[in-house]
Formats: sequence, C-alpha cells, structure tokens
Amino acid sequence: MATIAFDQLEPWQEAYVRKKLPQHKLVFIEGSLADKNVAQAKAADIFATFIYSKVGKDLIAKMPKVKLITTMSTGFDHIDLPFCAKKKITVCNVPSYGEHTVAEHTFALLLSVTRRIVESVQRTREGRFDFEGLLGTDIHGKTLGVVGTGRIGRNVAHIGGEGFCMKVLAYDAFPNKEWAKECGIEYVPFEKLLAQSDVITFHTPLTKETTHMLNRKNISKVKKGAIIINTARGGIIETAALVEGLNKGILRGVGTDVLEEECAIKEGTTSKTCSILLSDPRAYVTPHSAFYSREALQRILDTTVDNINAFLAGKPANTVK
Repeated sequence: MATIAFDQLEPWQEAYVRKKLPQHKLVFIEGSLADKNVAQAKAADIFATFIYSKVGKDLIAKMPKVKLITTMSTGFDHIDLPFCAKKKITVCNVPSYGEHTVAEHTFALLLSVTRRIVESVQRTREGRFDFEGLLGTDIHGKTLGVVGTGRIGRNVAHIGGEGFCMKVLAYDAFPNKEWAKECGIEYVPFEKLLAQSDVITFHTPLTKETTHMLNRKNISKVKKGAIIINTARGGIIETAALVEGLNKGILRGVGTDVLEEECAIKEGTTSKTCSILLSDPRAYVTPHSAFYSREALQRILDTTVDNINAFLAGKPANTVK
C-alpha cells in the first residue's frame, strides 16, 4: 500500500480517485501545495499535483519519502526537474488530454474578440438592444499563424483552415513537415509569421527558449490590426508587449487564457502592467480554464491513475526529463 497525496482536486474528483485507488492511503490537500500545508504530504510516497503548485526543491525536501511526482497537466515547468533527478524522483505528466478542448477554447476567445461577444451580452443584460459600436470582423479568409504544432496546435490549424477557410501559416522549432504537406500548411520563420498573420495563436510549452517569445522588442513586427491568442503558458508572451501593442494600435485585440502573473492574481496582487491589460476592453482574459471541461478532466484523472499504477508496477509511463 502506498501513501498518495493529491492537491487541487474538486470533491467529485476526490470521489473518483478513491474508487480507482481503493487499496492505497490517499491524502487530499486543499488548494495548491505550499509551506503552510506541505506537512500533510510528509509521508507521501507519491505526489499528484497541478500547475498552481510550484514544486521546488524546498517543498520536495519536505516530502522525504516521495518517489514519484505526477503532474495532472501536460506542462511540467512548475516542477524542479534537476532536483528531482538528483533525488532519483520520477516525474510523469499527462501528455494528451485537451487537444480538442483547448483548441475549442482558442476559437471561443478568437470569436469573442472578433464579434465583441462580451460587450454584446453585457449590453442586452442592461436592457439595450442596439448594436452601435459593436462592429465585428470576419475570420473567414484571414491568415492564421499557429505557433507550435503539437496536438493542440495542429487541431487549431485544422479548425481554422477547414472550418473557417483561413490560410494557415505555422512556426515550430521542430516542424512536422509530413503533416504540413498533407494539410497544405506552410511553415515559415517566426518573424514572417508575425508580419503576415491576421491572427497569431500560441501553442508551445514554456521553456527557456520560448520565454517571452513575443516581447516588446518584436511586437512592432506584428501585422497591424492582428489579434493575439494565447492558450499555452503566460510566460511565452511578455505582458508589457501586449499592452504596448494595444496602445500603439498594432493589435486589434487580445484573447488569452494565461498570464505571466497568474499566481499573483490568485493571491490578490498584480503589477501595474497586468492591471492595465486586465482593464482594457480589447483584452479578453479567461482564468486558465481552456482545459476545464468535464471530458478533459476525466482524461486527466484516468491518465494520472495509470501513471501511478504503472510506477508501482515498476514500469513508469509518461516520464519527463
């Protein structure tokens, strides 16, 4: 029997996990892992976490028995991998769960920007039934620039190209040329994508190379009137670049599910730059909820349970390095 600690689970998720892992001792930590509650995981052999827990060496050191950290997400930048390697702690992720879910949210944000959905709904709720000032724009026939062509990025490209008849450009450090040829999609250098795309959407992991991929230095290279969409990681885009792009008329609008300062916002503190973006009516910001469908959460839990069982069987699956 193993002691397995979970954080950030909703009650229905806790009940589901109990049914799937009845032979083990389960500990459920309310909220994200932090110094104030890490003692609850002190005896854990396995720790299952989500993105809002910053699992650094100080917290890991306070879980001396842990041999597996399995994140309930695709991204794993919130875990100190070098320290885990040093301590011989296996780290696993959920490589695939929301490629359709997040792609759908990408277009929900895009259509909200282009058709002024939030303002339109708010206006009718206030009892006004006119459309003055709500002029939208079509995305049919426009150029869609997809940055990152993993599972989510490819789905976005298909929806844009096949569903909205958009011309699709793509950028990826490791291009999938066979897929591009099959789908009639052109890979181009990043700066060319910025200059030619009417909509630029980001679907890359957050790494040293992708941090501030779009920034104040290259925001001026974006096609005038373009829309930026980000459902990947906040750190990929410098917040100040979005503010500058909107204020200088480079960007028509922004739709983002992620921000650099997500944790600070959750704790009630934000920078002046972030506050400016959040208050700009041309910026449509959702609270990192692109993944948040019942179907996607079910897939996350199932893969996490599989990761745990595989590790306990001596055959770790979905390991990351």
